[in-house]
Amino acid sequence: MLRSRVIDTVSFRALALLACAWPVIFSVDAASAIDRGQGVETIVESATTEVWQHEETSNPSVEDESLPALDEPPIVELPADSFLADEYSLNAWAWQWLPEGLIYHSYMAGVHEPRMALVTFYEAGDARTLWDATLGGRVGMLKYGNCDPANLEGYQLDFYGAAIARLDVENQQNLDSTDYVFGFPLTWGDEQLQFEFGYAHLSSHLGDEFAISHPGSLADRVNYVRDSFEFGASYYVIPAWRAYGEVGWAFHRSGGAEPLALQFGTELSRPGPTDRQGTPFIALNARLREEHDFGGDLAAQVGWLRRGLRGQTLRFGAHYYNGKSSQSQFFQTSEEQIGLGLWYDF
Repeated sequence: MLRSRVIDTVSFRALALLACAWPVIFSVDAASAIDRGQGVETIVESATTEVWQHEETSNPSVEDESLPALDEPPIVELPADSFLADEYSLNAWAWQWLPEGLIYHSYMAGVHEPRMALVTFYEAGDARTLWDATLGGRVGMLKYGNCDPANLEGYQLDFYGAAIARLDVENQQNLDSTDYVFGFPLTWGDEQLQFEFGYAHLSSHLGDEFAISHPGSLADRVNYVRDSFEFGASYYVIPAWRAYGEVGWAFHRSGGAEPLALQFGTELSRPGPTDRQGTPFIALNARLREEHDFGGDLAAQVGWLRRGLRGQTLRFGAHYYNGKSSQSQFFQTSEEQIGLGLWYDF
């Protein structure tokens, strides 16, 4: 109890001392304000006001200065002929590793073109249902040209490869044969005219399941091989109409292959990238080969496609083929194919 009273007494004396000191502190503050040229009334008013208001003062020296807005930086226009402007232009030519897009595109109706595809058809000669499945692709390796993927021009070295397999649908998809292709074409072109020249390989191999189901076929198999130089030209008569031709000369061959082979055709479809609806297409391709006394085959396709910005194309439609077999293992056999196809062209 005694201790509590002592604490209360000390607390009361501290409060009394603080109350007496407050007028003294206020008097000292007012005197300081008078010395600084400020009135006592200003100090009292500022001390009792609950909300302090700040009045902005203008500085004539600052107002005269024009400062650029932070959200609108100054725009500096480069001269039209400046090197820096050309460097960032899509039309400026430069060396490019792994360029986007292709200057010379594969032939839509070409049976040995590198692509992803599945064609199911009825072969009238043998009265069989077959699949021709293609697994392959084509890419650019090195280019000197512009950087616009929609309108490519320049020089470009490509690499392509594909395996075209024939499957017997009626016999558990047995493998009849496979054609293998690959090559290194050097291409040049612009939006209207393109050329390609390079090395191309084609070889054909008999399927093991076909050999098992056809005794003696291994002894009669054809080792069809072509190593050739090929030169092709492609021309867009109008943006929607393409015509092309190609000649190949085989410097190494076996299995009945002869040196010369010709290929030509035409394609018709709306140019450029398509919308969701896509656009119709029609494609024709003919081949003339020396081993057939410059007879050969004709392929026709018609259907619907969708095309991307870099020219890659997804197609679906009807397929017709008539002539010597599209599989080189049976190149002496005539075929007539009627069916449907799904193609993805690079």
